Amino acid sequence: MKAMILENVYDTCSTREPLRLVEIERPEPAPGEVLVKVTACGVCHTELDEIEGRTPPPGYPVIPGHEVVGVVESICEGTGRLREGDRVGMGWIGHACGTCRFCTTGRENLCPEFRALGRDMNGGYAEYVVIAEEFATPVPDGPRDAEAAVLLCAGAVGLRSLRLAQLENGRPLGLTGFGASGHLVLQMSRHLYPRSPVMVFARSEAERRFALELGAAWAGDTDDIPPEPPQAIIDTTPAWKPVLAALERLDAGGRLVINAIRKEEGDRKILDRLDYTTHLWMEKEVASVANVTRRDIADCLALAPQIPLKPEVVEFPLEEANRALMELKDRKIRGGKVLRP
Repeated sequence: MKAMILENVYDTCSTREPLRLVEIERPEPAPGEVLVKVTACGVCHTELDEIEGRTPPPGYPVIPGHEVVGVVESICEGTGRLREGDRVGMGWIGHACGTCRFCTTGRENLCPEFRALGRDMNGGYAEYVVIAEEFATPVPDGPRDAEAAVLLCAGAVGLRSLRLAQLENGRPLGLTGFGASGHLVLQMSRHLYPRSPVMVFARSEAERRFALELGAAWAGDTDDIPPEPPQAIIDTTPAWKPVLAALERLDAGGRLVINAIRKEEGDRKILDRLDYTTHLWMEKEVASVANVTRRDIADCLALAPQIPLKPEVVEFPLEEANRALMELKDRKIRGGKVLRP
């Protein structure tokens, strides 16, 4: 099968093609696993985090990709929930132990044995992928494969962020950054909290226009002052500057939710400007999003047709994964990017 593999940590400022196209043997499912023929795989900023060493895989080579939609090609003994021909989706969560205090309380995303698809095990930048049956979620009718792929991470983690924000219907929500996740969170928020205006902070004028097209009540630059202070802000950027800006804009008693696995080191010195009175006083809170659960994925897929949630996607052939990643790196973003093997 064809696959795009990562073989090392790379500086994408100098290496614009960090993934290599190879022909390798098709994997075979072990007991309890299914083989899935990939029909679409989303491209996520987390892949850049892997490539650039902020969350590197435990070994090389590895096939990235954790927003995977496909069709069950074959099953192995020990399965029974899925059948050949079923359309399924696979997100960042590729394994959890199922027995620890986190797994048994609905927080499998915090499991010490958590393994990520596309980092700790081969993912969906390929023609086929193998995964334990329990971590493949049926995809309902409605979204196209490419649209469903974006929902598996940008959508599911966005929904988790929205839940962690603890927004009261009628109070303003802020979104910092407006890429694949932000444009879905805006649509979900307008459905779940119809009386809450959404205010978007984005560096790019194109992103701000896109936000207004989707129904944002206001859109401005990272440092701009919104019409009213948000009760909650969700940050989806890879940088530190928007975090401090968001804390300044946050209302008293508000909560900032940081939806990122790692932050880039380039602007870390900006944290020297952190001031208790300006950024943290008045009972402001900061929460982080760690990974995603299977419930987040299933709930997002179920919510999508109710809204209806329509991800905007740009599709690329599998062989052009590097181009898709570099466009993401260069912030050529409008919705999500998806590979089609």
